[in-house]
Amino acid sequence: MSIEVKHLLKVYDEQKAVNDISFSVSRGEIVGFLGPNGAGKSTTMKILTGYLRPTSGEAYICGMSVSSHSPETRKKTGYLPESNPLYYDMYIREYLGFMADVHNVANKKAAVERMIDLVGLTPEKTKKIGQLSKGYKQRVGLAAALIYDPEVLILDEPTTGLDPNQIVEIREVIRNLGRDKTVLFSSHILQEVEAICNRVIIINKGELVADDTIASLQSGNNGTHSIIVAFGETPALSVFDNIAEIISVQAMPGNELKFSTSRPEHLRKRIIESSLENNLNIVSMRSETQSLETVFKSLTGNNAD
Repeated sequence: MSIEVKHLLKVYDEQKAVNDISFSVSRGEIVGFLGPNGAGKSTTMKILTGYLRPTSGEAYICGMSVSSHSPETRKKTGYLPESNPLYYDMYIREYLGFMADVHNVANKKAAVERMIDLVGLTPEKTKKIGQLSKGYKQRVGLAAALIYDPEVLILDEPTTGLDPNQIVEIREVIRNLGRDKTVLFSSHILQEVEAICNRVIIINKGELVADDTIASLQSGNNGTHSIIVAFGETPALSVFDNIAEIISVQAMPGNELKFSTSRPEHLRKRIIESSLENNLNIVSMRSETQSLETVFKSLTGNNAD
């Protein structure tokens, strides 16, 4: 595993910022790390990047303990913190060159130009960082996290301050990076998470409350799926009495029936078969899923912000 967290605990005075959480992320995965403000996301990310030491438990990067091999794990980890500290008096090329020197990057000049192009800094590349908009400052931070080609990327709110067009561009950068790197990123923009990730980890009040694919979380609790079928005529519920895959069925307006099941693919076939046998015309068939925002609210008891 590129990222592995085992029973991580971080206590401030009497408050448990992170409370015995465990998860892992493999190479080639882009995983969304979600939670309300104060849930423990940034604390976990700072532990993974070696900026904080856990009270107990351990974090591993590429199989190495962050606590006992901090220099080695930092070399393998690119980190964009939420605060994104930058030297505002430095020019973009100057700053990225400085970061390349810190990490002993070979062919520094080429690496700097590659990063400027990759994150879309070309229109502003001759400016000082202090002259940039918030969105372009965020791009500089992302370029600095990438310039030494780390295996693991930890991105804390990477699209903060970007306009809609910039968000799309950075989304593509992250998606392309995820093909051969490990990416863990937090965001309050749940549409971005849905667009980039297949899997999310959700924490609330320092505790892990979900670690699953988005599709599975959206399908409902306990693996229950809902299938809504519209018919050309009013169907009798008794037509489907003998289908074992149905947990429940509910009549809806407009000649629609809502079926609950734990075996959606099997149920779809049985519905079609029964409809043909009883001369019912199926107009449409669709799966009903919860939005990621709805799932988030149900698991955290908070509004996504």
